[in-house]
Amino acid sequence: TWELYEMCVAFLQAPTYHLALEAVLVVWVIWLLVHKSYKPQRMELTEREKEQLIAEWTPEPLVPPSDENLNFKTRTISGKVGKMVIVDGKKCLNAATHNYLGLVEHPKLEEAALQCLRKYGVGSCGPRGFYGTVDIHLELEEKLAKFMRQQEAVLYSYGFCTISSAIPAYSKHGDIIFCDEAVNFAIQKGLVASRSQIFFFKHNDMDDLERLLLNQEKLDKINPKKALVTRRFLVAEGLYLNKGDICPLPELLELKKRFKVRLFIDEACSFGVLGETGRGVTEHFNVPIDDVDLITATLEAPILVMEDFVWEHLLLSIINAYLVLVTAFLLLYLLCRLVLP
Repeated sequence: TWELYEMCVAFLQAPTYHLALEAVLVVWVIWLLVHKSYKPQRMELTEREKEQLIAEWTPEPLVPPSDENLNFKTRTISGKVGKMVIVDGKKCLNAATHNYLGLVEHPKLEEAALQCLRKYGVGSCGPRGFYGTVDIHLELEEKLAKFMRQQEAVLYSYGFCTISSAIPAYSKHGDIIFCDEAVNFAIQKGLVASRSQIFFFKHNDMDDLERLLLNQEKLDKINPKKALVTRRFLVAEGLYLNKGDICPLPELLELKKRFKVRLFIDEACSFGVLGETGRGVTEHFNVPIDDVDLITATLEAPILVMEDFVWEHLLLSIINAYLVLVTAFLLLYLLCRLVLP
């Protein structure tokens, strides 16, 4: 054809160097296609050669050597650990303790601890649900409730789980919690466990809290049906573990009553410290304790005992839940007896 004729003419008229270059490229492409990949021959080492390589191998240090002359020495504490400790023979102030009141060295507490050991012995310890309720549990609950001028108190075995389980016991999915941004880690885990909608306000900033409450009030007016079934909670600490300052309880109570929210106060650090008789932040501000819906506190910090407690509200909630479950079970049992032969 005419096209093939033109290609032949162009090939014959092409310069010699051009034809040579194209020939080299064609040969190189063919060589790449047919040539096998290079496979180096693996030489098998003898056992002697392997042992010699292992002996000659010197590992590099994980970190480069330091130019400074570091002299690490383990400091040893001797004697009882209290507000003062003996470190390497030197008397020092113990700033790494929750022994605010210095009760560790109190003679009466030491004698009471010895009497308790003689009567109940020692063991692996654990919650009352595993090891059973002892008479001193009930006695301590009664005395705590009397001290705080409440009807009931509930003891927990561990301070961290007190507030972290009390919050989800009340606030559920769909509820709203307004919380100070500086709350401790135990409260944060309780907020996560509740699966509620969380709004954090700036630390001890009542204007920011009021802004959030006003925004929620506007949303409630838009959807009043949802507002009727949505519970609102306000969570704060009496004495903030992360900041070391006190919550403005009178202002919190004012906003609580104004916007109709339930107030939870964690007095893990303020119980036994604030107030004329150590009853916490409510006594410190001289406000009625009944104005606060839920108060949790710990004996680990001021009293240095592995027990924690909640005032009567949670106990009533647990009793109500138990009665509901028992009633539902009885109704189901009666229904089965009526339907089944």
